[in-house]
Amino acid sequence: MTARVVCISREVGAEGETVGGLVAERLGLQYVDEAVITRAAERGGVEEEQLADTEQRRSRIRRVIELLTDAGTATGVPGVEPASVRAEKEEAHRNLIRGVIEEIAADGNAVIVAHAASMALAGTDGMLRVLVTASPEARVKRLAAEEENANADAARLVKDSDAARAEYFKRFYDIDHELPTHYDLVVNTDILSPEQAAEIVVHAAQIS
Repeated sequence: MTARVVCISREVGAEGETVGGLVAERLGLQYVDEAVITRAAERGGVEEEQLADTEQRRSRIRRVIELLTDAGTATGVPGVEPASVRAEKEEAHRNLIRGVIEEIAADGNAVIVAHAASMALAGTDGMLRVLVTASPEARVKRLAAEEENANADAARLVKDSDAARAEYFKRFYDIDHELPTHYDLVVNTDILSPEQAAEIVVHAAQIS
């Protein structure tokens, strides 16, 4: 029996997005990224009986986009608002994202990449949670080659992204340290190509 939902968490530079795309293609599942989650939030954010208020819809979508672009990356910069206000907003944002992820998981037949979906859906039946990782050295090398950055810039991006990822898990899921045991499968792309990693994930999904 094939898992109905595959959640792929990835570290920056580990090629998790590529692996996720290949897994979705080979299993015939929907590939869920930021754009799809945003559209799902638009559909689920406003009740059918409510007036189709464009501004309300836009407001809801904007809140989701803001968190999706900040969560787990090095781009989110905390604002200057009071801590209590920011905590309230963060909780609301977390609930928005979790609601969208749970909606997609309930529909099934999807590969969800990033957004801490593995944590949000922990304990859900019919799901395979995967971490795509690689050594910092390999990730820096890839980022430097892909973005034509200097190694120092790529190294800083990896460090900042990892720190933001850890902070996100702690703030939203009270996870002090991300562990291999948070996942059903961990694949290391230091040596494995994205195609090889995807084959392993596909096999695991088919026997889940």
